[in-house]
Amino acid sequence: MALALAGGERFVAELQRVWEAGDAVLPVDQRLPSGAQQSLVERMGASVVVDSTGRHRRRGGWPTESGDALVVATSGSTGEPKGAVLTHSAIEANAMATSSALAVDPSTDRWLACLPLAHVGGLAVVVRALLTDTPVDVHDGFDAAAVEAAARQGATLTSLVPTALARIDPSGFRAILLGGSAMPAQRPANTVATYGMTETFSGVVYEGWPLECVELRIRNDEVQLRCPMLLRCYRDNSDPRTNDGWFPTGDAGALSEEGQLSVFGRVDDMITTGAEKVWPVAVERILADLPGIAEAAVVGRPDPEWGQAVTAVIVPTNHAQPPELEALRDAVKEHLPAYCAPQALELVTELPQTPLGKTQRWRI
Repeated sequence: MALALAGGERFVAELQRVWEAGDAVLPVDQRLPSGAQQSLVERMGASVVVDSTGRHRRRGGWPTESGDALVVATSGSTGEPKGAVLTHSAIEANAMATSSALAVDPSTDRWLACLPLAHVGGLAVVVRALLTDTPVDVHDGFDAAAVEAAARQGATLTSLVPTALARIDPSGFRAILLGGSAMPAQRPANTVATYGMTETFSGVVYEGWPLECVELRIRNDEVQLRCPMLLRCYRDNSDPRTNDGWFPTGDAGALSEEGQLSVFGRVDDMITTGAEKVWPVAVERILADLPGIAEAAVVGRPDPEWGQAVTAVIVPTNHAQPPELEALRDAVKEHLPAYCAPQALELVTELPQTPLGKTQRWRI
């Protein structure tokens, strides 16, 4: 059943009602144009749509399996969104591990869900609150003033993306889960950098350390996960897991000797310039902190001499006075090998992003 509803009490009530009826829920992003919403519902095979006007049956849907709780569209950061099918046992495992890691006390804590409920960043907050009987406030999207007001009124826990964090005073929260894009170089002590994805129903690695029951390994530079939080399959019935249950994330990373995870970016994003490998995220973190830069992305452009040229794609804060390439190069070379420094600069008015603020590098 598709829920095409704004975030709030009715969404939560309908979610519970659908689960009590033994069906699974597809949350539909209300920021999408109506045509895109209809396309998503059709592609994900929902048989019923609940919107502000009531319930509507549609042809062409197909059932989920017993035990399925959610069908959640992936972010689309690497292309067309897929529908991750998550079971009740998977989302419960995520809720319990998260609550344990944060030492959540339902008698004193209160969650705030202020990210879109069509994505796990917001939806997971609602679900873990319901499954642990922890109070929750549900907003219809992010509003900085409303988030700060919620903290003053008793909300102690929330989940944000870095762009949202930068717009609030975070000191009112006991803990803030951060995910969705590269972590800022400087962040408050009450924030927790998380790593996860739709397929794990939000973060399952906190500050580089796996949560309870989460296994990590690196194969051919790629991060792989195995845990009870994993999806059952995609909506087209394809199963991305290996025969022994590991999920290849598509992210490049490494484990320290102690087992702490570092993530470098998407495997396909790696730039090979000459014989050297450059991970865009490492360069982007440096560029994003420089004056005069509102947003930064780093991509590899075809180059006859180097194979790929490290290219900085920049949204300047003042288009009349954009940053200069040599200044960017010098800043990067202070922290990284010289071959990581941008060889070219492109100025743009905006970077393509997913609804949660992830740069869609494949569109740059």
